[in-house]
Amino acid sequence: MKTYTVRITKQARDHIRNIKSYITNELLSPDAAMNTISALKKEIKSLSQMPERIKLTDEEPWRSEGIRRMRVRNYYIYFWIDDINNKVQITSVIYVARNQAAQLAAMEIE
Repeated sequence: MKTYTVRITKQARDHIRNIKSYITNELLSPDAAMNTISALKKEIKSLSQMPERIKLTDEEPWRSEGIRRMRVRNYYIYFWIDDINNKVQITSVIYVARNQAAQLAAMEIE
């Protein structure tokens, strides 16, 4: 079975930090923050095996660019697969209730 290296971009790392900070400081729930971050990291790590099992996002033009979307709790993890280098690039982690098209327009694809 092919194994991929999973790379989390700076933008996605910033998103994860902001999620943790929001849940901890605004919702005053540090335990929920840690549980959410653990769940996100676990699912991100799982992409090292068969990342193509996750379908392409429905939004265009990102679908045509090969961007995939995985839901973890109340967040979407966006990523693309670099088959040539056996890498998965995590590009964004976005709260599901946000305007996805607007958030994706600001996404940097590294």
